[in-house]
Amino acid sequence: MGNKQVSAAKLSSGLYIVSTPIGAARDITLRGLDILTMADIIAAEDTRNTRKLMDIHGISLGDRKLISYHDHNGHQKRPYLLDALENGKSVALVSDAGTPLLADPGYHLAQYVRDAGHKVIAAPGASALLAALCVAGQPTDKFFFAGFSPTKSQARKNYFVSVKTIPSTVVFYESPKRLLKCLNDMVAVFTGERSATICRELTKKFEEARNGTLQELVNYYAQAPTPKGEIVIVLGPPVVPEITEAEIDRLILTSLKEMTVKDTAKHVAQLLGIPRNQVYMRALEVKKDDE
Repeated sequence: MGNKQVSAAKLSSGLYIVSTPIGAARDITLRGLDILTMADIIAAEDTRNTRKLMDIHGISLGDRKLISYHDHNGHQKRPYLLDALENGKSVALVSDAGTPLLADPGYHLAQYVRDAGHKVIAAPGASALLAALCVAGQPTDKFFFAGFSPTKSQARKNYFVSVKTIPSTVVFYESPKRLLKCLNDMVAVFTGERSATICRELTKKFEEARNGTLQELVNYYAQAPTPKGEIVIVLGPPVVPEITEAEIDRLILTSLKEMTVKDTAKHVAQLLGIPRNQVYMRALEVKKDDE
């Protein structure tokens, strides 16, 4: 009876961003299943994968449309999908795994639909990004999602330089074939002592979260067979060295030789990332003692 009620229902017009499992087929929400059951059109990154998921959960396509939508054909399919929305249809967007728009097709479509005045609705669920943060053991109070890094080594290093000083956990997606090269470039830019976790096969039978310093991870994967499955690299935040009073005083004394107390406080505070007022009060004491 429940299925008949769902089948008889109708979704309001709009683009539904539907999260799908990243491994375990049951990791899809009841609402996500309802949307896949009711949507007039399903736009999928790979229609074969979506067909398989629908078959597993007993969802019949019937006479509804299941179309391919990905980065390479998006510009051709967007007008068709917008026309469907203009005619009061509902469209469900799914990627091969996880949440669309996160390093997956969908951003341009969502923007296109929103700009045309139609609703964009999220049906949240599985995400490799969030799953990795849950099991990695790195700080999660704040994080930066860096997506896929460039494939060429120098471009990759330049990209790492651009995120090197972000004061939080940084998350990357990577292919298993490029993992070791990526880790070597990370050691060159972030230093080998920075902590990281390599997550793979998330939610699957052989799920793994391998933690260590970047250099330890390089040493391991240099000897191990090429890993299988999608890779998420969770890089711990930069290690901030402890700032001693002696170091503060040394910088203040050096700066006072060429600067006023006010300018010294500003300069040293910027160098060490500490409050200017704290440095100013200490600089007054240091100057008085020096005189």
